[in-house]
Amino acid sequence: MVKLKAVLFDLDGTLVNSNDLHIDAWDRVFREAGHVLPRQAIHDQIGKGGDNFVPALLPGVDEATQERLSGRHGTLFKADYMARVVPFPGARDLLLAVRRLGAKATLASSAGGEEVDHYVALLEAEGIVDHRTSKDDAEKSKPDPDIFSAALEAAGVAAEQAIVIGDTPYDAIAARRAGIRAIGVLSGGFTDEVLREAGVVAVYRDVADLLARIDASPLAGG
Repeated sequence: MVKLKAVLFDLDGTLVNSNDLHIDAWDRVFREAGHVLPRQAIHDQIGKGGDNFVPALLPGVDEATQERLSGRHGTLFKADYMARVVPFPGARDLLLAVRRLGAKATLASSAGGEEVDHYVALLEAEGIVDHRTSKDDAEKSKPDPDIFSAALEAAGVAAEQAIVIGDTPYDAIAARRAGIRAIGVLSGGFTDEVLREAGVVAVYRDVADLLARIDASPLAGG
């Protein structure tokens, strides 16, 4: 078995409890623009960056509108919601556990660099996280593989030496497209079935559950 050298962590919905806040922000953005969408429809696209998120909900939207709505969401989220985000229990401890296993803890998020830096501080993970990549490092967001490919390059490891931990099917799809295995967590509101259909190799309730069972998990070769 190839030794695990890097764990690529999604952030929103995986290490920090932010998905519902993103749904609230997107709901406001769409309503401002005259679009009333079911909350579940918005949730089902969470995990994508705005370049893939907006067209999925507003098919045929032009690029200028897509960029305007995505920009409004980013501004609104940082102004009214980001301060309300909290880490999931066990998140920082799992980062530390990955380091103890001898693997690099690498963040690979569809969020912007400013948000990623905020969450690193929130997790008190400076000095624990080895590398961080965001939508700023990718041409396209998840489910395209760009972010995970950038994370592999930053960590200096091959795809078969890494594993992804994420909460959405888009993490799993992006990981598969980059040639990386993925572990799913249910903390983002997607079901076990949805995550397994997307290709995860294992599913846990949340990062605390994964941490509690780490010795028998794919992180330890289980």
